[in-house]
Amino acid sequence: MSTLDVTSTGSGGDPRLAVRIAGIALPNPTVLASGILGMSASSCGFAVAHGAGAVTFKSCGLEPRGGHPCPAVVPYEHGLLNAIGLSNPGAERMAEEIAQFRSRFEVPVFASIFGRTVDEFGTVAAIVAGGRPDLIEVNVSCPNVESEFGTPFGLDPGLTAAITRVVKKAAKDIPVAIKLSPQAHGIGRLARTCQDAGADAITAINTVGPGMIIDPELRRPVLSNRVGGLSGGAILPVAVRCVYEIASQVTIPIIGTGGVSRAEHALQLVLAGATAVGIGSGVREGGDAVFSSVCRGLSAYLDRHGLDCLETVRGAAHA
Repeated sequence: MSTLDVTSTGSGGDPRLAVRIAGIALPNPTVLASGILGMSASSCGFAVAHGAGAVTFKSCGLEPRGGHPCPAVVPYEHGLLNAIGLSNPGAERMAEEIAQFRSRFEVPVFASIFGRTVDEFGTVAAIVAGGRPDLIEVNVSCPNVESEFGTPFGLDPGLTAAITRVVKKAAKDIPVAIKLSPQAHGIGRLARTCQDAGADAITAINTVGPGMIIDPELRRPVLSNRVGGLSGGAILPVAVRCVYEIASQVTIPIIGTGGVSRAEHALQLVLAGATAVGIGSGVREGGDAVFSSVCRGLSAYLDRHGLDCLETVRGAAHA
């Protein structure tokens, strides 16, 4: 194991911030979201060093994939538009990186997978399970590869349920979370479908879109793919609404993701019903220190309100 004392980072080891996702103990609710720093054990280690309660590796498929050519990411004043295109080194290599991470660090590690068919999701899950991640997140909702993959699986309840069952079987004893799209019609009902199919948790949301940014001088879209998924502060209200709807329909834990860069953002998701909070674009905006900053803010909130633990206010907005 790493000599890094993860309990001394971020929240200062504040036990009031500890949470559990599908039986997995996290020292605090902040989770490095898939797609940011998650290509290798070393890159994920930066998030651990700055207090992340868990890390999610980048989504991987059956084979290595180069993704879309540059420019693939464009920041703008309200967030970030990306069309990375699911670039990854392939499931076998990712399983090796996950295993290496587990040998070096003590915080939970989540894999993230995608596939071109229902059965391929199961194949990829079986491969990454060899790295022994604590949880497998199933990406059925990427909005920037429709030209190659077609409409995201996560917009079809029947296909989403089928993928959930296939991955659960392949993952064996490893918990499975389904990552949902904000474009899904009736996202709360869809989450319930996932739960009924065996999902252990829900991640919500993926990026919003696809969207487009045009360069007025060049008079053409900035991204090589023309369109991409929107993340960052602009999507926080969408994420909060989706988590709120999901929490009213399921009993399994929710990892609320989208637009978090400060403690008050994380609190909105927790109050809506999230157990943990994913941080992705917030790392680009605030650096790795965003995890420790959010944790300090959460601890301060508990101090101000005389609360014994963060779990006390989870879902309080439904009262």
